[in-house]
Amino acid sequence: MQNVATRGFFKGMSPRVTAVSTVVIAASALAGAIYPEQLEELVTGFRESLTPFLQWYYVIIVAAFLLLVIWLGVGRYKNVRLGQDHEVPEFRTFSWLTMLFAAGMGVGLIFWAVAEPISHFDSNPFLLPGDDPSEAANTALRLAYFHWGFNGWAVFSLVALILAYFSFRRGLPLTMRSAFYPLIGRNIHGRWGDAIDILAVFATVFGIATTLGLGIQQLNAGLDELLGIGIEAHWQIIIGATVMAIATISVLFGVASGVRLVSEANFWMSSAILLFFLLWGPTNYLLALIVQSTGDYLQSLFNLSFYTHANAPGADWQAEWTLFYWGWWIAWAPFVGIFIARISRGRKLRDFVMGVLMVPTGITIVWIGLFGGNAIYIELFGSGGIVEATQRDVTTAVYRTIELMDAGRVATGASILITVLIGTYLITSANAGILVTQTLLSNGSTDISRTHTVIWGTVIALVTVVLLTAGGLATLQGAVIAAALPFSFIILGMIVGLIRALEDERFAAEPGERATPPMEPWAQAETEWTVEGSASEETETATDQETDQYQEQEKK
Repeated sequence: MQNVATRGFFKGMSPRVTAVSTVVIAASALAGAIYPEQLEELVTGFRESLTPFLQWYYVIIVAAFLLLVIWLGVGRYKNVRLGQDHEVPEFRTFSWLTMLFAAGMGVGLIFWAVAEPISHFDSNPFLLPGDDPSEAANTALRLAYFHWGFNGWAVFSLVALILAYFSFRRGLPLTMRSAFYPLIGRNIHGRWGDAIDILAVFATVFGIATTLGLGIQQLNAGLDELLGIGIEAHWQIIIGATVMAIATISVLFGVASGVRLVSEANFWMSSAILLFFLLWGPTNYLLALIVQSTGDYLQSLFNLSFYTHANAPGADWQAEWTLFYWGWWIAWAPFVGIFIARISRGRKLRDFVMGVLMVPTGITIVWIGLFGGNAIYIELFGSGGIVEATQRDVTTAVYRTIELMDAGRVATGASILITVLIGTYLITSANAGILVTQTLLSNGSTDISRTHTVIWGTVIALVTVVLLTAGGLATLQGAVIAAALPFSFIILGMIVGLIRALEDERFAAEPGERATPPMEPWAQAETEWTVEGSASEETETATDQETDQYQEQEKK
């Protein structure tokens, strides 16, 4: 494999990408640990200076990603396979969808499932003085669905689709640089390709650190709820170190069966939590609210996708919510994109887009509808108190909701279960984060270096702890918004590379159908001008032969 050392300290890794990424990220983390106040000021100032630009830039590119992904799924290339024409999907549809469920769920969604809707219920730019509280409830869920729905998953699906296309159909490494082959050719194996993967590593590490930081804060809140240990910085450092140690050890010893069992346990625990909120909450209200808010979200999707908060007196809401989420999705795109690409080999673009956009978004709507719906019901028709709890400490929102549901001992069990779930999701996220980072550092290789596993487990843990102790949530949000900016330019370049590559594709035929390559009017006219028509006849004969071969492959 090109760019990968065969011996020495960097054996199995790309020396330049690994050295630069390790030194720069580790040095930044150490500097932040020594000067936490300066780091907080730097991140805050950088975020404030970027906000006027990102206020429209992130909005327009994420909206464009969604439109592009939909076009790829329904347009002229919808039957192109993420693999060779004769390949069938590597995984059965049910298995593939369950793995998408695993990708769609995580610590972030547990963290914000109550906190975000209840925050929007309390205040958002679409509410007017004197509006009915029920309208505030509708708006709250609409905005939460928007930040976790189609737009965000369009970022993941687009990056995953591009990676899978160039890797499985074009035979290139499963890394970001491969998408630039149509633009710079073999230069992807040189300095330009290294620079692309380094930016991807930066985005991935800060995206993972942000997610781990949120999860560590909430796990600390859960342990305080159950054991009364207090919500303190030293507990968060201990939790972070423990999670990263377990994740690093699991990667070192290759406990694939253990990771699989934990993933399956996550699925069943998530299902149990959803059943708790559905059955011990106001069931009919929740189901009606999900149906109503889903329709509200779909109707307002286009307007929300292009909303920039331009006429508001300040941009605080946009920066704290939409810009944070779009930066977070972009920063996580290499991480989740590689995972989704790896499990999607052999699928047609239309099936891929339908699955990756629809399934996680559907799960998210149900999840937020049940978590956030219970909190909103308590505020509208119950004793209230969740808004105040969220304003005081956002990490306690879900525990306060469970407490006020008045489910007795079942509520205690639910609190324990959700705390365990946060812990297992933290471990699996950290585990996958280490593996994906090493995949980027090794130019797509699946051979894992034990030495670099320990190094990067330590680096990710250090970055997470530094961001937590240097300002908490605000610093986490600012860091991920800034880290995503350079990688957003990489995604734009990847899109250009994909469009260039797709120009070589013909219409992929369905089984039992006869298809010919796309022929534009001017291309047709050009063949008619060929001398004596010989070239035109040869082209038509070659086309017929290719189509017949494809038909035979599809039948087999």
